[in-house]
Amino acid sequence: MYDTLIGPVRVLDGSGGAEFRANVAVRDGRIAAIGVADDAPARTRIDGRGRVLAPGFIDVHTHDDTNVIRTPGMLPKLSQGVTTVVVGNCGISASPVRLRGEPPDPMNLLGGADDFRYPTFADYTAAIDRARPAVNVAALIGHTALRNNHMDRLDRAATPEEIDAMRAQLREALAHGAIGLSTGLAYASAFNADTREVQALAQTLDEFGGLYTTHLRSEFAEILDAMQEAFAVGRHARVPVVISHLKCAGAGNWGRTTEVLASLEGAGRLQHVGCDCYPYSASSSTLDLKQVTDDFDIDITWSAPHPEQAGRKLADIARDWDLPLLETARRLQPAGAVYHGMREDDVRRVLAHRLTMIGSDGLPNDPHPHPRLWGAFPRVLGHYSRDLGLFPLAEAVHKMTGLSAARFGLRDRGLIREGHWADLVLFDPETVRDRATFDAPLQSAAGIDGVWVNGELSYWQGQATGDRAGRWLPRQGDLRGGFRLLAD
Repeated sequence: MYDTLIGPVRVLDGSGGAEFRANVAVRDGRIAAIGVADDAPARTRIDGRGRVLAPGFIDVHTHDDTNVIRTPGMLPKLSQGVTTVVVGNCGISASPVRLRGEPPDPMNLLGGADDFRYPTFADYTAAIDRARPAVNVAALIGHTALRNNHMDRLDRAATPEEIDAMRAQLREALAHGAIGLSTGLAYASAFNADTREVQALAQTLDEFGGLYTTHLRSEFAEILDAMQEAFAVGRHARVPVVISHLKCAGAGNWGRTTEVLASLEGAGRLQHVGCDCYPYSASSSTLDLKQVTDDFDIDITWSAPHPEQAGRKLADIARDWDLPLLETARRLQPAGAVYHGMREDDVRRVLAHRLTMIGSDGLPNDPHPHPRLWGAFPRVLGHYSRDLGLFPLAEAVHKMTGLSAARFGLRDRGLIREGHWADLVLFDPETVRDRATFDAPLQSAAGIDGVWVNGELSYWQGQATGDRAGRWLPRQGDLRGGFRLLAD
């Protein structure tokens, strides 16, 4: 007797291969059989006609670190078919952290001081187990978080003694199952960390077969130099490199993704590399005075001194206050912003590249967030694959399932295979689309019929079921095995 039988249904198994029709059976949290008879005995039967069954989507770039514990229902992710989130990106993680006051920028994207309650990584994973989130959680360790723990100020390079202390804390987290190390070298809290500091920390990853991910030191004019730095760190430490939210930001940088992707290709012939990307031409982070410009629109997503300004354009606020843009931004800080600073053809070029995985980079604590928080994955399926024909649906699914699971070492996930965990999403390929917009971002996607996490039906016909079956996923094995060298 199976627990659940889904079918007959169009199966896209996450490998990138052609679809096939089958009945898929689930038992004890795993995929028990593929291709069973229509009348096979099952406690629950789901009619899959006209629908696609895919592996649950893996969001490789999130900032859900504290939310998987504070808001374990995780509806923004569950409602778009995401069954696993990778936290700890861009150098910021909820653990291991000991604060001496308020969290420094950009750690404040994860919450206030009260949300950083996990001085060790073991404390954090135990909290995930207690919270029982609706999605699975894998975690990176943030470089900025480590700097915060061991340095009196963040606007300088670390001393050898501080680096040793950070290495010891990173090693402890890796031994407990962290996936790897992330950096956010573009931020003021890490910008003064030199390459030597990052390389010394990344060396620790080699001992455990971990992964290095990086928000580059620059995504603007100096992006190629920043990429070379990232590749150098990977070569030095002999570990894979994933470039976070690869883009060409700023009006003066538009059109350069051809060069950027050529650099990624070149590095990929010599070492293990990859990247993630979100399907929008606007970014979102804290409000950075260095990025204030009138070249494109900037939306304010939150402001500590002026919370009433969330959801408004910086230019409109400046006009109301009769102030220059820069002074207006200064008065709003600390704050968050959406920067409409990319060109659409650059976004499409990166999305379509064979090394690119999908990540939302959503900011769940913003009161008026970027729509990617609720819409990234359905947008890839609907807007980019179906409507624009940027890539076949099988490839779109692969970029958010099989490829991601292989890169991040998520064993027995990301593929529809007998014996794999039953993380599954059932969707309508004709109607799936994102509904979240910049004006109204808190909207769930259309066309997502059902989501199973570890075999439990967790989302059905637009509603969470209340069954939270996610779990913490420790690193399994050497992650270098999930990458392959590109052929010349």
